[in-house]
Amino acid sequence: MHMDEVAAQPPPGTSGDTWRPVMPGLLTMRRLVLVSCLTPPALLAAVLPLLLGAPAWSLLALVPLTAGVWGWWALGRNWRSWCYQERDDDLLIRRGVLWQQLTVVPYGRMQLVEVTSGPLERRFGLARLQLHTAAAATDASVPGLAPAEAERLRDRLTELGEARSAGL
Repeated sequence: MHMDEVAAQPPPGTSGDTWRPVMPGLLTMRRLVLVSCLTPPALLAAVLPLLLGAPAWSLLALVPLTAGVWGWWALGRNWRSWCYQERDDDLLIRRGVLWQQLTVVPYGRMQLVEVTSGPLERRFGLARLQLHTAAAATDASVPGLAPAEAERLRDRLTELGEARSAGL
């Protein structure tokens, strides 16, 4: 199944409206972090035994290499699971492969909507939308958005939140 088909499928129990996936830059960034973390131990495990005269111990380099291959695959699956959908009264956020989560954030319950972007996220042209609600358990975030889309969502959600909470 193609990546767009997976992201466009509605989760069970929801309407068939359009789900929006997060940007591919999020996957690239996370895979870069994975490779950056696993390359030094793999090189150390491969080279150090050779320098110390015990070449058989170089096989230990297979451990971080195997972890890297599995992590590369798992990050791809996780990235494809992230999507969001704007509806009339709430925002749906879907994520997870083994433990799938569907978070429903009613517009009237939102207290703060912020857009953040760290140095690595900015390098990949990404931003994170963070939603704070009246109940801490329903706080949610959507990583891997284009900065313009994150700002558009922030403005729209803030406007809808103010309109919905005015009726309380």
